[in-house]
Amino acid sequence: MNIILLGPPGAGKGTQARILEENRGMVQLSTGDMLREAKDSGTEMGKIVADVMARGDLVTDEIVIGLIREKLETVKVNGFIFDGFPRTLAQADALGKLLADEGQTLDKVIELRVDDDVLVQRITARSTCGSCGEVYNDLTKPIPEDGKCVKCGGTEFKRRADDNEDSLRTRLMAYYKQTSPLIGYYYAQGKHSSVDGLGEIAEIQSAIAGQLDA
Repeated sequence: MNIILLGPPGAGKGTQARILEENRGMVQLSTGDMLREAKDSGTEMGKIVADVMARGDLVTDEIVIGLIREKLETVKVNGFIFDGFPRTLAQADALGKLLADEGQTLDKVIELRVDDDVLVQRITARSTCGSCGEVYNDLTKPIPEDGKCVKCGGTEFKRRADDNEDSLRTRLMAYYKQTSPLIGYYYAQGKHSSVDGLGEIAEIQSAIAGQLDA
């Protein structure tokens, strides 16, 4: 089963993707992670990515599709979770063609719906473990009182520089302009469904599982 998780920055896509990896043997394909991995890989595609990033240029859709193709052909799992791609209708078309060429399908697109004001409050309270990336939140999941990460025991925590209200609202505007048209695109294909992205992690996990098992 191949799925897309849709939602604005901070909606919890990464957290839910990790849960699906653990529970269902799926693999998250995050655009950022794939680019970093490729840049350091030394492969032909990796050299292209490294050159583009060294020049400070934007990575093209063709490069990202090439990286996804490599994963589809070399990684054998119970399905992929696309996170951060596609962002536009053109990318959605390209992904659909790639999956068809590889004899695979896109089975479900799950949108994590959020209230913007609540999301801004939540994200400005967010921090991550500097060692393993585990996410904490001053309001809903504070850093343990002993100052140690529950996952790896690390003691260094950091906040993203752009996790402030002005930056977040700019990122939200970009999301709604570029990515929200995908909701109608996939709805027309009968693949779109949505869950409340502002519930507890376990509640969202259960709602996503219900959509996938339906």
